[in-house]
Amino acid sequence: METIVIVFLLLLGLGLVTFGADGVINGASDIAKRFGVSEFVIGLTIVALGTSAPEMVVSFLSAFQGNSDISVGNIIGSNIFNTAIILGLTAVLSPIAITQRNRIYDIPVNVLVTLLLVVFGLSEGKNLTVLDGVIFLSIFVVYFIWNFKREHDERKNETEDVPQASARRPIIMSIFMVLAGLFALVYGGNLFVDNACKIAKLLGVSDKVIAITLIAAGTSLPELATSLVAVIKGKGQLALGNIIGSNTFNILLILGGSAVIRPLSMDHITYWDYGTLMLSAVLLLMYTIFINKQKINKIEGALLLLLGLVYMGLCIAL
Repeated sequence: METIVIVFLLLLGLGLVTFGADGVINGASDIAKRFGVSEFVIGLTIVALGTSAPEMVVSFLSAFQGNSDISVGNIIGSNIFNTAIILGLTAVLSPIAITQRNRIYDIPVNVLVTLLLVVFGLSEGKNLTVLDGVIFLSIFVVYFIWNFKREHDERKNETEDVPQASARRPIIMSIFMVLAGLFALVYGGNLFVDNACKIAKLLGVSDKVIAITLIAAGTSLPELATSLVAVIKGKGQLALGNIIGSNTFNILLILGGSAVIRPLSMDHITYWDYGTLMLSAVLLLMYTIFINKQKINKIEGALLLLLGLVYMGLCIAL
C-alpha cells in the first residue's frame, strides 16, 4: 500500500510540474506581448528567477547550517545540468534560434560569470568570502536592471512603428498564471524528487547515487520542464533565456547570497567539476560565434547532452 501511495505522489508531482510549466510559458508569453518585452528577456529574468527557487532554498538553508558542500555543489551541479543536459536535450528536440543580442551580450555574460566563479573558487584559500558574495550580488543587481533598460531602449529606438501584439488574457490573469505555474513547478518538483528518492531506496540504490542524480537533477526540474514546454510551443528564445538566466542567477544571486550568509568553502570542488562547468559554457559560446551563428542545432545539442551524461556517469563511478 505504501508503494502505491509513493508512486501516486510521484506521478502527481510530475503532473504538477507539467501543468506549472505550461502555465508559466503561456502567462509569460502574454506578459511579453502586452508590455512589448521580448520572450527572451522574460525568460532571462522573471521565469529564470522563479525556476531557480529550488536551488535558492537548498543553498540558503545549507549556508545557514554551515554546509558549504551542498550550497556550492548544488549550484555547480545545477548549472552543468542546465547547460549540458537541459539545453542539450532541448536543442536535440528542436534547434534553438540565436539572435544577435544572444551572441554579443547574453551568452558571453554567461561565460564571464562562470569564469568569475572559477577564479574566486580557485583563489588562495579556496573560499567564497563575504566580499565575494557582495561582489556577486552587486553584479546581479546591475545585470538585472541593465536587461530591462536595454530592452526598453531597443524598443524606444526602433525606427519602425511595429504594432504591439495583443495578449489573449487580462493582465491579472497572466500574472496569476505565472505565479501559480511557478508554485506548481517548485512544489511538484519537490514532490517528485522526494518520492523518487523513496522508490530508489526501496530498490536498494545507494545514497551517493541518489544525491548525484535525483537530487541534483531535481532542483533543475523546473528549468527542464519549462524549457521543454517552451520549445514544444515554438518559443525557443524563452527556453534559452530561462537557461542562461538560471545559470546567472544561480551564481550571482544564490551563491552570492549564500556567501554573505556564511563564507563558503570550495575545498571539495574538483578540477573536473570546474572544467565541466567551464567547458559547457564555452561550448555554448563556440556554437553561437564560431560554428553556427544562427542556431544551436541537433548535433551540437547532442554533444552538450553527451558532456552532461559523461560528467554524471563519472561522478557516480568515482
